Amino acid sequence: MHILKNLLTLLICLSISIGINAQQSTDSNLGERPTSKAVQIEKGPVIDGEVLTDPLWLKVNTMGEMVQNQPNWGLAPSEKTDIRIAYTATTFYLSVVCYDATPEALVVSDARRDADLAGTDAFLFILDTYHDSQNGFVFGTNSVGIEYDAQVDNEGQGNFNNNRQQGGVIGGFNLNWDASWVVKTKVGDFGWSAEFAIPFRTLRFQSGENTTWGINFRRNIRKTNEINFWAQLPLGLDMKRLSLAGTLTDLNIKNPGNLKVIPYALGKIERDFEDDPNGKAKTSADVGVDVKYSITPSMTLDLTYNTDFAQVEVDDQQVNLDRFNLFFPEKRPFFLENAGQFTVGSPGEVDLFFSRRIGLSENGDQIPIIGGARLSGKINKTNIGFLNMTTDDVTIDGVFTPKNNFTVARVLHQEGRSGIGAMFANKSSIDENISGDYNRTYAIDGRLGLGKKAKLSGYLAKTDTPELEGNDLSFQFRSDYNWNGWRLFAGYTEVGENFNPEVGFLGREGGFKKVEGLIFYTLRGAENSRFLENRPHISYRGYWDAENRQQTGFLHIDNHWVWKNAFEVHTGVNFTTQGVYAPFEISKGITVPIGTYDHAESQIVIITNPSKPVSISTRHVNGGFFGGTRFANSVSLNLILGDKFNSEFGIQHNDIRLPAGDFTADVFRAKLAYSFTPSIFAQSLIQYNSVADIWSANIRFGWLQQANTGLFLVYNENRGQVSDLVSGPLNRSFIVKYSRVFDVLK
Repeated sequence: MHILKNLLTLLICLSISIGINAQQSTDSNLGERPTSKAVQIEKGPVIDGEVLTDPLWLKVNTMGEMVQNQPNWGLAPSEKTDIRIAYTATTFYLSVVCYDATPEALVVSDARRDADLAGTDAFLFILDTYHDSQNGFVFGTNSVGIEYDAQVDNEGQGNFNNNRQQGGVIGGFNLNWDASWVVKTKVGDFGWSAEFAIPFRTLRFQSGENTTWGINFRRNIRKTNEINFWAQLPLGLDMKRLSLAGTLTDLNIKNPGNLKVIPYALGKIERDFEDDPNGKAKTSADVGVDVKYSITPSMTLDLTYNTDFAQVEVDDQQVNLDRFNLFFPEKRPFFLENAGQFTVGSPGEVDLFFSRRIGLSENGDQIPIIGGARLSGKINKTNIGFLNMTTDDVTIDGVFTPKNNFTVARVLHQEGRSGIGAMFANKSSIDENISGDYNRTYAIDGRLGLGKKAKLSGYLAKTDTPELEGNDLSFQFRSDYNWNGWRLFAGYTEVGENFNPEVGFLGREGGFKKVEGLIFYTLRGAENSRFLENRPHISYRGYWDAENRQQTGFLHIDNHWVWKNAFEVHTGVNFTTQGVYAPFEISKGITVPIGTYDHAESQIVIITNPSKPVSISTRHVNGGFFGGTRFANSVSLNLILGDKFNSEFGIQHNDIRLPAGDFTADVFRAKLAYSFTPSIFAQSLIQYNSVADIWSANIRFGWLQQANTGLFLVYNENRGQVSDLVSGPLNRSFIVKYSRVFDVLK
């Protein structure tokens, strides 16, 4: 422990010293940040993807040349890109012509909304509408015109150690945010072009004359695995690094007025074979409404009544092979906008507010939400967030949950890359038969930017639970450095035994102390080499309990070998320590006894080009495990047929051999998706969990309109052991839901 503390101190001092030097100037190789003036027009263009022949766009100057970031940093792009921007009183317009000498070789792997654009020919841009160098909106498309949008908070920075779990809202990037806007594309002999129309009421911004926004653009040219930026970035950084963005000046924008009413109607047929094997199907119907009103262009009020999330994809199955809590991210639409403004703590490990605590049980079962309100946005340089929700009482699997009210208040004042904030979260029962049932969390947090390259951050929090007294504090200190391929990280986190954020998430209960650090470097290959880069790195995380006994130690030494054709091999070794101070059942009938277990394990990851019609990703970890051995192997097979059909078949196989007995734990997952158009899709998620011995199916058809509303047909079924001798359906449901956005103020 003493050696690890010294290592932590060394990493922190190194990050601070390098960061202080970085305050003098940015890397001279980057040059000045590009800037361009916005052009105001009376009437917008027809959005059809035809840019080259539109007389309006021909009168607007291009934004200037892009520069290559990958594979050859700093060189001119292999293809030309013309970007133009204009705006009216109500709408922001952007056109792009992506010239390509071989348009027949354009790569499109998925036509669904928010599909991953990394492995395709694509164009993306980010708007820092507050010009605070921290928060932004991302928009993008590919040659078939998909809609890709996301929100960025804190320059997209979250935790580097999120245990490779499924995506969702975690850290500073929110892909599940969906907005109302339009994009159209055109493919021709010249390459491909796109036109974007983004209503100002979709964005959040400070209104006024001569306003400046931060802005950056990215183009992917897949045939050469090329990435170009408008405002060049150091190795290891991406477009979310808003403090290095260019600027768009001379914007004269006023409050456009924004009142959206989003009602829904829902019908459901369901059967529960466990409760009533011979019962008839039950039918039900429901209605509800969401309201969105922009009090100012930068402050939004959201109201919801009888909130429903039937159209949301179910969680990915996970198998717990340890003693600690699994993390499942938020995917429900109402909680997604400005979700980053409510983030305090260590995402995925110590979340002081975790929206899944509202309307979902510990097992993921729905708890009815009666309604609520959220106020979020920015006043000058201060982020404001307030949330109040009420849930109904419900009995699930014989467990009664009373009516509860949830309140979260958050404020964060920012000055560039620095900021200081506070948060309050409260959960209290509003059942008249229950008194004194509440839980509260108080927190302050801050970050200090050291030039463009380094940052110090941390928080201090306290909880208040009636039956728990003392040892209810948590705090963290972090130091980050990220520049020109180097990434250094060091942190210390402490959680008291009685720290109990019931409106948050704790990966480990009962208190812990955590030391962690990372040294990561990206080294580019030669210009004419087939080799793109390698990324050697070493990381460590160690946990000690409240009695200073080590629970977990994980030292990871690895190198990522990456070729320009997108083939990757990751080779590594892990040295692990597990301190078990109370026996626990890791599998049915198999118990891990008290002891300290020190082991080593090998790790190899192989990834083929994901943009090809057939691609494979495999991960293999083999070595010691709780006094025995573990062979953990996962394989993911992706099949793509044009831009319509996309599928992924994956299996995770864990072969565990312990002194107390052997067992296997498997998860099978099949995702199938067919896009009739970018707004009409059918997709399914079929899963099997061998530990629970349950098959599950989630099949969805969607006909999307604005902001991910529209018609949804959803079928769910779970199958497993009905009795000791019989297997069959456990429950099934079919849901029809229709929602629509009404723009009251246009």
